[in-house]
This record gives sequence, structure tokens and C-alpha cells, in this order.
Amino acid sequence: MHDLDALDPVYVAQVLSKPPFVTVPGVINVRDLGLLPSATYPGKMTKPRYLYRSAEISGVLPEGKKLFKELNITTVFDLRSDTEIRKYNSPLPEIDGVEIVHIPVFKTEDYSPEMMAKRFQLYASGKTEREARVLTGYKLAGVDDETIAKDYSLTRVGREPAREMIMARLSKEPLFQSNNEAALNMFTCRHDTMIAFLKLLQDKYHGVEAYVKKYVGFNDEDIATVRDNILVSSKSCL
Repeated sequence: MHDLDALDPVYVAQVLSKPPFVTVPGVINVRDLGLLPSATYPGKMTKPRYLYRSAEISGVLPEGKKLFKELNITTVFDLRSDTEIRKYNSPLPEIDGVEIVHIPVFKTEDYSPEMMAKRFQLYASGKTEREARVLTGYKLAGVDDETIAKDYSLTRVGREPAREMIMARLSKEPLFQSNNEAALNMFTCRHDTMIAFLKLLQDKYHGVEAYVKKYVGFNDEDIATVRDNILVSSKSCL
């Protein structure tokens, strides 16, 4: 099967029913970012039931909102641009006990079709800047590149239930209206793409710590705090 084809629904259901996926009605691609071993810090792994990732939560259903409390989720960071929220009529929901912080990756003025075209040329196989937010935490925790790439590729399965919606959205963009394969490429999450991205992070920016110091403004204490919050003893997770 070509990796641009729709996935077998039975296979998708099987994968989504198992960790690291978490079922939250109305939200796709919810995954627990815990239980990934640290190669840099032996005997430690990323903390389970502490950080989660997902697609947009605008469509979360009432029963899904109840799960936020059960999962002890108290803060959500929404990385979408204002333009994206308006364009797709997907506003931030209200969830009791949950603070939703809007910190867009893209500035509003950067979400033009022209900028999308440039991003597509750079991330031709589906890599997005949003993934960088997740992998930064992984890298600070010392998770190895292969494990990060395997986790990244799970997004391909996690997004499959929303395939038709995503393709419909992309088809409205001038860049993709006459190029269906380009749209499908934006839907993929290839293992090799992440490996190449991580190599670029190392070769061009001298690794994640150098990157966050220069571009995010972190110091050694900040990095140590992030690492301490993310990592726990592997024995404590047995």
C-alpha cells in the first residue's frame, strides 16, 4: 500500500485502542507522551499521565470534557493561528477546570497561501513547526532520535479518523486545489522526515540545548527544570 492511501479502518481502530493513544470523544490523535526511555539519562523515562498531545480540541464532546478531569489535564496550549481558528470556525472550547492558553506557532500575517507554499516546500512530507514543540521536550529529556521518529509516525494513524475533514480543508487552499498529491503529502508523517529534521537540528543548530538557549532564551537552570519535570525513574513506572 502506498503511504498516501487511506489506512485500513480495522488497523486504525486496533492502534488507537492501545497506548500511547487515549480516547477522548471529539478529539483526535490524543497521545500520552510518557514512558519513553531516556538514552542520555539511563534509568529514567518521560513521565506518564503528565503531558499529552492532540489535534485541535474545538470539537470535544461533553463526555470528552469529563475525561479531561479524569486525566488530570488542567492546562491546554493551543498552537493554532488566529486565522486558522477563524477560517475553520473552530474556536477555543470552554472546559470546567481547564485553562486554555492560546500561543500560536504562526503569526496571523504569516498564514497566507504564499507562506503555506514556502512551508510546503520545506516540509513536503508533512512535517510541521508544531511537531518541533513536542520533540524539543523529548530531546531535552534525552529520548533518542529513533524513538522520537517512531512516535512522530503515529500521528499518521492518529489523524486518520479525520482524513476527510483534513483533506476538505486543504482542498480550499489555492496551493492544493490542483495538486491532490501535495495535499496528501501534508497529511503524512514519515519516519524519515523526522530523522532528517533531527539531523538538521543537530547539524545547523548544534542540538536542542543550544537551540533553546539561543532562540527561546533558556538558561541552564531553565533546561534543568524542564528536564526534571519531564523525567522520572523508570522503576517508578513499573
